[in-house]
Amino acid sequence: MNTQFKKGVLELCVLALLNKQDRYGYEIVQKISEQMVISEGSVYPLLRRLKKEDYLTTYLQESNEGPPRKYYKLTEKGRNHLRNLHEEWMQFSEGVNQIIKDGGLHE
Repeated sequence: MNTQFKKGVLELCVLALLNKQDRYGYEIVQKISEQMVISEGSVYPLLRRLKKEDYLTTYLQESNEGPPRKYYKLTEKGRNHLRNLHEEWMQFSEGVNQIIKDGGLHE
């Protein structure tokens, strides 16, 4: 998949995953990697930015497999941001799909 496409939707994907449950960074990378090829290096700076913007909080939790893990949790501000991004995505993707259909690629 085109790198620019991925960059544009990565924030939405991260927030959507955190909407359902708190997750640690590597777990987020793994879940997204099940659907598209990404690098860890693209997720961690995004997580730091989202935390700085108060869309996420973090906490440490003990792990049976090594040191404590840093978990990310969506804040109420983050949930509102996710709803806005989702709405924008739906409008955008519907528009793109209509253009593709008009171009004869959905037949």
